[in-house]
Amino acid sequence: MAEQNTIADLISHNDSALLDAYSNTVSSVIENAADAVVHIHVVKKVKQRNNTVAEMPATGSGFVISSDGYIVTNHHVIEQAQSIKAVLSNGKTLHADVKGFDPSTDIAVIKIDEGGLKILPFANSDSLLVGQIAIAIGNPLGFQQTVTAGIISALGRTLKAHNGRLIDDVIQTDAALNPGNSGGPLMNSAGQVIGVNTATIMSAQGLCFAVSSNISAHVAGQIIMKGKVRRAYLGI
Repeated sequence: MAEQNTIADLISHNDSALLDAYSNTVSSVIENAADAVVHIHVVKKVKQRNNTVAEMPATGSGFVISSDGYIVTNHHVIEQAQSIKAVLSNGKTLHADVKGFDPSTDIAVIKIDEGGLKILPFANSDSLLVGQIAIAIGNPLGFQQTVTAGIISALGRTLKAHNGRLIDDVIQTDAALNPGNSGGPLMNSAGQVIGVNTATIMSAQGLCFAVSSNISAHVAGQIIMKGKVRRAYLGI
């Protein structure tokens, strides 16, 4: 009888070590980042076809960028929300206020009244390379603290925001994203935020997008300091 090889037999020692290193990297990033990722619950008033208004619950993700409670998320997550609650990794639920938003980049900042929070730092997205590890954590479909991993598939993509403006410098990744991941962090192997997860093309597997960390950090800083983003316009 011919000898049959198992999968373990086909994986060389070096390959096994590489896989272990990859797994350890992802596990380490999540262990350090999980406490800074929040589950966002909102209630929105939605106009129905019969012209009545109904309250609709929705969920999304966000992450803490300052120990005193500033949280970055997507604008479309909190858009027209009547109430916003942020659920921390320990299960504590807190009311959140909108500090500002920028529909043109789909970035928003909310604030909770809590101190001593774990934060996630932003990386310099200009230094990213196609093929680098990309790790996403969020709350897809209401399942809290879900982790997916992949690579950076492309850089410098352009994505249309909900207000019709084009978002530049968008990161494409094959790390699986689903509704509810919106607003969560896309991280590198050092546990730094390289992008804010914002969109996925449901009909095309592996096409997911994040607003780059450099744009996200700039917009969030403008919102925290000034309450909005100022842009120059060319007058004719």
